[in-house]
Amino acid sequence: PETEFWVEHAITEIQTSMSRRDLDIEDPFRVLDLCAGSGCIGIAVAKQVRDAHVDFAEIDTRHHLTILKNLAENHISLERTKIFGGDLFEKITDRYDYILTNPPYIDPELRERIGEGVLEHEPHTALFGGVGGTECIERIITESPNYLTPHGILYIEHEPEQIEAIHTLAQSAGFTDIESFPDQYGIVRTTRLARMIPSMAQ
Repeated sequence: PETEFWVEHAITEIQTSMSRRDLDIEDPFRVLDLCAGSGCIGIAVAKQVRDAHVDFAEIDTRHHLTILKNLAENHISLERTKIFGGDLFEKITDRYDYILTNPPYIDPELRERIGEGVLEHEPHTALFGGVGGTECIERIITESPNYLTPHGILYIEHEPEQIEAIHTLAQSAGFTDIESFPDQYGIVRTTRLARMIPSMAQ
């Protein structure tokens, strides 16, 4: 439910961004679901934002069939999407208006926060983010500017203890508009990162 909360927020922003987009731009509006797993984030976007092109990046190719199944069940045309394997951005060649990600971010030292059902059924590589839980987050923030459009935006889910590190990493990576906000339970666990590109108009 925490992920659903911020994804709804992102979808509203994406819809607003598309409504304001220059109609002369021929390139499709692109969204990337990074660390996609079953693809639920990207599929929610594709279902609610019907003119967007939504791609999925998931290192575990066993999940690709699940993404395809979920696309079919939600009647989303495969012409609107691509599924990539590889480690994070390894196979990505496009740039995106939005990158949305729920990466492995749990600090192994805080595993007691996780329900036993989750530990039993979810692969640990999808949960734990290395020392401090930030190893994957650091790579995503550092590399994502290479895969965002000039005004592209990154949404990333994380632990509340990681906020300071995320803001420091984001500033080093060139993000200047950085906002962390709480979930429906009042716990700050999502950050929106954007780069404020100066206008060329005088």
